[in-house]
Amino acid sequence: MNKNPGLLGRKVGMTQFFNEDGNVVPCTVIEAGPCTVLQVKTGATKDGYNAIQVGFGEQKEHRITKPQKGHFDKAGATPKQHVREFRMGDVSGYTVGQQITVGDVFQVGQRVDVIGTSKGKGYSGVMKRHNFRGFLRSHGTHEFFRHGGSIGTRLTPGHVAKGTRMSGQMGNKRVTVMNLLVAKVDPEKNLVYLRGAIPGATGGLVSVRGTMKTNKK
Repeated sequence: MNKNPGLLGRKVGMTQFFNEDGNVVPCTVIEAGPCTVLQVKTGATKDGYNAIQVGFGEQKEHRITKPQKGHFDKAGATPKQHVREFRMGDVSGYTVGQQITVGDVFQVGQRVDVIGTSKGKGYSGVMKRHNFRGFLRSHGTHEFFRHGGSIGTRLTPGHVAKGTRMSGQMGNKRVTVMNLLVAKVDPEKNLVYLRGAIPGATGGLVSVRGTMKTNKK
């Protein structure tokens, strides 16, 4: 369970810079926060677990429902475009209406997980979607070059097995990239630089939290 909450943000793009050793560090830039605490949940409440609910991005009031408006008003916050919840081990240090910034959560050398929505590629065949090899290009093959081959069985169970890799929608799914290194933090501009790539297109919403795995050496 994380000790620190995560933050919502937007993918700004990719860049690179030279570290103290003179090596090039490829990074993804994320505009993370500031996020407003909208609700604090504890194990003593009906929810039964510890978590904080945060909001990110401003939203026009006429685009939210009355229940949503009441929820934001109760927290003393303006309408938010995105609302997410982060489970934590201890929520005693957080209050409703509190602002959480990138400098409060992340530091250089920390390992984080990034959750985002991958780029949608539309309807794709098995060669593009699942990296199938394709069929033979000789020996009388006709109109079967990019097919996936047999998908069922003649005997038991006599139907297509669940999970069979076939053509269909590619991308546009929730993707988690784990154990990314925080290479740089810019609290003044609410930016965090993560070594490596993250899912989604530029401007896409992402969730950054402390890693759930053991830190790499």
